Amino acid sequence: MTEPSDLQAAVASGVVGSAGSFGELLSAIVQVARSIFGAKASSVLLLDEDTDELVFEAVVGEGEESLLGVRFPADHGIAGWVLATRTPLVIEDVRKDPRFASDVAEDTGYVPSGLMAAPLLHEERILGVLEVLDRPEQSHFSLKEMDLLGLFANQAAIAVDLLLRARQAERVLEEKGDLAIVAKLASVVNELEDERREAGLRLLGNLAATLGAKTSL
Repeated sequence: MTEPSDLQAAVASGVVGSAGSFGELLSAIVQVARSIFGAKASSVLLLDEDTDELVFEAVVGEGEESLLGVRFPADHGIAGWVLATRTPLVIEDVRKDPRFASDVAEDTGYVPSGLMAAPLLHEERILGVLEVLDRPEQSHFSLKEMDLLGLFANQAAIAVDLLLRARQAERVLEEKGDLAIVAKLASVVNELEDERREAGLRLLGNLAATLGAKTSL
């Protein structure tokens, strides 16, 4: 039986079939972050709540070919610390930091020297971690750079949230094919403006209520 909340997520999100495009958006964000900071690499690690693991979801630069999709325990390493504490972190030499998971880095084939990391938060929900690795050597990271990292983390969190909702909607539709038509309508309605959009949303609400009642029988 499809839960009403799942139905609403699929219908209201209007992002069915868009997981690929949101993944590309996430890749673009880390690419720009890498370029702005002049870093050797940048990546987004996504929290898989089902397995309690961090997964490399977007990677550009060093390790790009080997890191994508790699998983490790969510409580492991510097990324795990940032995830657990929801606190941004700057480390000049990771080898001197006890939180650094050298085993994970060595397994991926890329061992950074320094890094900046920030948690990805969306509406108080922790989604993952943004990392910028091996910036050009300089004595100190400035507060301005930390603010900039936070800005990129905010944008990445939005992209991750959209990506997760798209995947959720696709899973629901795979389980209940009848929702495909409603989901397509949601995508169209989402592009409308003003009164037409409001009327469309009311229609979708009625459809969701009807299908929800049907699936609970």
